[in-house]
Amino acid sequence: MTPAARGGLPDRRKLKERPGALAGTSWNLFADSSRGTPSFADAAAVVGAARSVQHGEVFGLDYPVDAFAPGMSKARKAPVHTIYANHPAHRDDFLDGFYLQGSSQIDGLRHRRADDVGFYGGVPDELIQPGTEELGIQVWADKPIVARGVLVDVAGYLQSQGRDVDHAGGHPLPFDLIPQALEAQGAEVSTGDVVMLHTGWAEWFLGLDDARKREQQANGRATGMAQSEELLNWSWNSGVTLLAADNFAVECLPPVPDSPFRQTAPNDRGMMHQEFLAKLGLPLGELWRLGPLARRMRELGQGHALLVVKPLNVTGATGSPANATAIL
Repeated sequence: MTPAARGGLPDRRKLKERPGALAGTSWNLFADSSRGTPSFADAAAVVGAARSVQHGEVFGLDYPVDAFAPGMSKARKAPVHTIYANHPAHRDDFLDGFYLQGSSQIDGLRHRRADDVGFYGGVPDELIQPGTEELGIQVWADKPIVARGVLVDVAGYLQSQGRDVDHAGGHPLPFDLIPQALEAQGAEVSTGDVVMLHTGWAEWFLGLDDARKREQQANGRATGMAQSEELLNWSWNSGVTLLAADNFAVECLPPVPDSPFRQTAPNDRGMMHQEFLAKLGLPLGELWRLGPLARRMRELGQGHALLVVKPLNVTGATGSPANATAIL
């Protein structure tokens, strides 16, 4: 990956050489400081992404808003849907207790504060309030993320190798599965792409009965990428716009014992969220409905899709339903 392929921005090794609080961050490198890596999906990337449409097949990548109830989060509950009428010919409705990250979602840059340097771009803590604009999800609603989507079929690749994923045990998936799966698919990642990791976790979890789901919630184990510098290096150096997965947190839970981020992210027990969101400005997508898309792309031998992500336009939200759509 050449520097020009990242819009001339330094690679992550160079980012780590930036002075003071800027070390390891992309702060102040993008023209729109609140947009983060979706800036990589510029007009040229959008035009290129449109060429992925070959069949006119459309896939919604969001599960129902109440699909993960119970889910892995102990705090998030299913919203209560109420329909009311002002007169016999009228119907309207509303949701109570709607957790914006309760189902298929995109994490905004407010979602995590880095323990060591704070919110993305050095935005002061006191500005992260309801109704304030700084780092709010509305920046990607006003100008949605439109890009080429690259589906990395990790589950399909492991199956082809006769290897199983231990979802019940919260399988930490090593980084090298990503380039291996891409090579097997004959696909590649370019600057501006949205990368979608198909692990099979969501379909596995949703197939459990409620008692088993609550057991999984209690033990806190969820399949995901093992915490590593390699994944962060690859994501930034490749110019990834957004990293999404069909699992609870993109990364595995609990974090691996040798996570390199245990010292810098103690409140997150060494998770990578702070590195992705607060330092690189790279949003994460979680609990995406990737199974049907993965199976169809496998049938077609197609590695890329046109992808549109349009969060809810809630000023100052920390996250949102992804409202993600893939077109083949």
